[in-house]
Amino acid sequence: MRYTVKEMSDLSKVTIKTLHHYHKIGLLVPLEVSEAGYRLYGQKEIERLQEILFYRELEFPLGEIKRLLDGAQDRLRILESQRELIREKQRRMERLSVTLEASIDSEREGASLPAAALFSGFGTAEAWEAALAEQSRHLKETYDFELPGADAIDPVRMNRQAAEAARFMDEMARALREGRAHDDEEAHARIERHLAARAAEGQPASPDDFAGQSRFFLGDVFHRGMLESMQTGLSYYLCFAAESYAEASRRAS
Repeated sequence: MRYTVKEMSDLSKVTIKTLHHYHKIGLLVPLEVSEAGYRLYGQKEIERLQEILFYRELEFPLGEIKRLLDGAQDRLRILESQRELIREKQRRMERLSVTLEASIDSEREGASLPAAALFSGFGTAEAWEAALAEQSRHLKETYDFELPGADAIDPVRMNRQAAEAARFMDEMARALREGRAHDDEEAHARIERHLAARAAEGQPASPDDFAGQSRFFLGDVFHRGMLESMQTGLSYYLCFAAESYAEASRRAS
C-alpha cells in the first residue's frame, strides 16, 4: 500500500511542511515520487517515521536521528533502545515530580527544603557536586572530611536518596507542626520506614547509628541550620525522636 504525503500527515499528525523538510535533509525519503510529482510512502517509511518521532520526543536533534537510523539495520533493536531511553526519561520525570511536589508543599507551609533536596531529580553528577559545594566546604574546613567529587557521584542513586530524605524530613517537620510527640509509635514508625528505605539504597544504619547522626546534626551549626530552615525546632525534634527510637529498639532486642 502507498500513502501520499497528506495521508502520512493525517496518520502521524506531522505537518506536510515537516515531511517535506525530512525529505529534503534525507531523514525520511519517500519510497517513490510519482510522475505527477507526488511523494508516496510505504510500510518501511511509516515505520521509520515512527522511529523518528520517538527520538524527537526524546529531544534528539535531526542530524543525530539520521545518523542513528542510517547506521542501524535492525528495527527491533532501535525500538528496544528507544524504549529504554523513554523509560529512563519517565523515571527522571517521576523524580522531578517528587522534588516539585516537596518544593510546593514547603512553600505553602512557609518552610524551606535542604539545599541538596532542591536538586533531587536533576540528572548530572556536576549538578550534585554544585548543590553539595557549601556542605562539602564546611565539612572539609571543620572536620577535614571530604564528600565525593563529581567523578564518584551516581546521580540516579543520589536522586533517589535525596527524594527519600526530603520525604522523611517533610514527615517529621509536619509531625512537629502538628504537635505530635517525638516518642510515640507513629514517630518510631516513620524512622523505621526511613531506615528501611536507606538500607534498600545501600545506606544501612542501625538505630544507634541514626541517633548518633541526628545528634551530630543538632550539634553542628551548618546541619542544624539546614534543619531549622525547614522548620523551627526540627533538629531537636529529630534528635529526640531518633534517640527514643534507638532506646526502644534496644529494649526490644
